[in-house]
Amino acid sequence: MPRTETADVVIVGAGAAGLAAAVFVARAAPDRRIMLLEGARTIGAKILVSGGGRCNVTNRIVTERDFWGGDRRVIRNVLRAFTSGRVIALFAELGVTLHEEQDGKLFPTTNRARTVLDALIRAVGAAGAELHAPRRVSGIRARHSGFSVDTEDGDTYDAPVVVLATGGRSLPKSGSDGAGYAFAQQLGHGYVETTPALVPLLLGDDVHATLAGVSHPSAIAVRAGGKVRIRLEGAMLWTHFGVSGPVVLNASRHWLRARLEHDDVDARLSVLPDETFESLDAWLQDERRQRPRATLRSVLASRLPLSVADAWLAISRIDPVRTLAHLERDERRMLATALLDTPLHVRDSRGYNYAEATAGGVPLSEISAATMESRVRPGLFLIGEILDVDGRLGGFNFQWAWSSAWVAAQAIAKRMTPA
Repeated sequence: MPRTETADVVIVGAGAAGLAAAVFVARAAPDRRIMLLEGARTIGAKILVSGGGRCNVTNRIVTERDFWGGDRRVIRNVLRAFTSGRVIALFAELGVTLHEEQDGKLFPTTNRARTVLDALIRAVGAAGAELHAPRRVSGIRARHSGFSVDTEDGDTYDAPVVVLATGGRSLPKSGSDGAGYAFAQQLGHGYVETTPALVPLLLGDDVHATLAGVSHPSAIAVRAGGKVRIRLEGAMLWTHFGVSGPVVLNASRHWLRARLEHDDVDARLSVLPDETFESLDAWLQDERRQRPRATLRSVLASRLPLSVADAWLAISRIDPVRTLAHLERDERRMLATALLDTPLHVRDSRGYNYAEATAGGVPLSEISAATMESRVRPGLFLIGEILDVDGRLGGFNFQWAWSSAWVAAQAIAKRMTPA
């Protein structure tokens, strides 16, 4: 039998942002009814699979420069309201200690994402918020005194405040299927077309087939309209389908965003990212003077995995057993160019099913940075991945979830407190 329930706040989506918002709002307004609705059967499924099942909770150092999408000044203000240091303290309070790994990444000391999720769910209950799952929302209607949130099973939740924490489109099996964008648009919001972010890339040639499983430092430059849009460095991993690894995941959103705007998008790869053409050419000449009888294969293998050295010699059409003494000037310069600027023949990404984040979404300009409240529809708050904000690899997207949830929660609590 369909029923109508009333609440002070309804939060739609029990991912990282939604769970955190429920905790923060319920703690700040303990006498209010806070209801958290989740459509998926598995609560926090994306948390469970993140970081290889270990959950990269945040990063030791987080700034607006770690994010793309909307106005970085807005992102900065939100991040400063609830820093990574406060995230560390929050989880310590919840019984989850974190440890630091390479590049400042912070993981639970248990190395289990389940530890993080269970702590958040316990905190929701302890704060007095109500978690209803599975309860899939089918629509949200604006009323003169707030909103009616309708569910697929016919129930309705009326509340003066609604928080959209529905996520983006990445990992749709986790429940993050993009439904929140439609809800936001129905309530008057705009929409920045989305693409996968932090996603492996598919290649159109067969170079990767011989290199699958090999990892090494690289730099990727994404070009569009004849100009370099961004150059990123990091580890690359060759796979049976193409390329992955941190530098590829971070570059993926830029290639995909550029493709939305330009037909002539390409990516260029450097397998020796610390070198310039001049320094690499000078190094090859020095090696020739010191080891004239050394083969090109052995010389390059001192700087690169052997399989990569072989592949780049093949790309340059140079015999791998040619000695440095017999390497002509034009060949040397051609080899240096190939090592520093080879086309990476990207044809597409692996899509939302393999993406860790979503680029695009509700425009950040339509949200107040001080409150996360909609500038279009008072009483509506938007947090987390539904917004046009996406961070690089390393715990930054979770930090955005915690920070935006905190900002919204404080504003909501203040709104509900009598003057």
